Amino acid sequence: MTLLRTQLGNTLRGHRLRQRRTLRDVSGAARVSLGYLSEVERGRKEASSELLAAICEALEISLSDVLAEAAEVIARSLAADGAEVLMPARRPIGLRHMDLRLAGAEPIAAPIHAPMSAPRAPMPVRGVRAAA
Repeated sequence: MTLLRTQLGNTLRGHRLRQRRTLRDVSGAARVSLGYLSEVERGRKEASSELLAAICEALEISLSDVLAEAAEVIARSLAADGAEVLMPARRPIGLRHMDLRLAGAEPIAAPIHAPMSAPRAPMPVRGVRAAA
C-alpha cells in the first residue's frame, strides 16, 4: 500500500523534474532547507500543509492538483490490491469527493448529527457598556 507522504513526494519530484529545476532552486523559492525538501520528495518526512503550499507555490502548481494527482495514484494502487475504488466522472476537487471502499465491506452509515441548540446570548465583557 502506498503512503500519502510517499506519493506526495513522488508527485512533487515529478513536477520539479518536468520543469528541469534543481532541489536547490525549489528549496530557495519555497524557503525550506534543501535537505528537508529532499526528505519530503523521498517520502521520509511528512510535510505540513503550510510547507506543501510553499513548495507548490515555488513549483507554480496548485496544492489541490498535487493532492488530486497523488490521490489518483493511491486509488489505483488500492484497486490493484483488491479494493473497490469509486471515482467520480470528473477529477475530484480535493479529496472529499473520492470514495474508497474495500471490496465486500459493508457500507458505513452516515453519522447522525444532533440538532443545533438555541443560540446563546453574548457574554458581557467587564468594563464595556452595551450600546443604547
